[in-house]
Amino acid sequence: MNEGFMHAAEHAFGHAIEHTLEESIRLLPFLLITYIVMEYIEHKMGERTQKFVQTSGKLGPVVGSILGAFPQCGFSAAAASLYSGHVITRGTLIAIFLSTSDEMLPVMISQKAPMSMILSIIGMKIVIGMIGGFLVDILLHIVRKEPRHKMDIHHMCDHDHCHCEEGSVLKSAVTHTIHIFVFLVLITFAFNFVIEIVGEDSLGSFILNQPMLGSFLSGIVGLIPNCAASVVITQLYLDGVMSLGAMMSGLLVGAGVGLIVLFRTNESVKESLTLTAMLYVIGVVAGILIDLLGIVL
Repeated sequence: MNEGFMHAAEHAFGHAIEHTLEESIRLLPFLLITYIVMEYIEHKMGERTQKFVQTSGKLGPVVGSILGAFPQCGFSAAAASLYSGHVITRGTLIAIFLSTSDEMLPVMISQKAPMSMILSIIGMKIVIGMIGGFLVDILLHIVRKEPRHKMDIHHMCDHDHCHCEEGSVLKSAVTHTIHIFVFLVLITFAFNFVIEIVGEDSLGSFILNQPMLGSFLSGIVGLIPNCAASVVITQLYLDGVMSLGAMMSGLLVGAGVGLIVLFRTNESVKESLTLTAMLYVIGVVAGILIDLLGIVL
């Protein structure tokens, strides 16, 4: 029995390493490009350009929700870094997280789902992302009534002890990228190992036969910072064992590895927890409303 357990653990360990490397390596270009842009803004662009970026940021939820709909994990990670660098607003970050498609689109295409269904789901995610993003910005503006800090990356530099102001744009960007990449590899491996041990089928059965709690449970699964979560949720919906609303809750809450990067780069853990709670509430409420309205595809 012990030998069998050890063999299973070794097998899971090997698969976890393989999946972790595949997922993490795909993120490297997004992370590097993001930090190069942020460093360039900080090192090269003048005060007028910074003010323009901050002013136009009020429409960030619109642009963010559209860009977030592209099928990749990297953009949510990039968005978290941009938020921590005070480049985008809280609402823009939430909009991107809500609309992030992750692996939903590839799974649906591979399963030959109707194009009308795919476009409808993407459209709903974009619209909900926009609405959710604007609501967050408006709510926080009313409650906190505090100006957004000047856009900079210095507090991230101090956090990582990289002394960016002393080096070149590329050197500083590479330093940030390495720090985040190592953190992502460690965390992603931990989640992949758990998923290998527990099994995706067990993860899926966690949501099955729970019609009243489907959206809440799917939202919890969506919080798992791993592409496997969106794969499981999408497949369960296509298999007809999950409602549209429950699936949408999981996919809306699911932000890929964006949450990992947010907690790593944002200096305020309390703020990161608040944003995570907002993401979960918006996603679950949207899913429940979809089911209550009887929307089907």
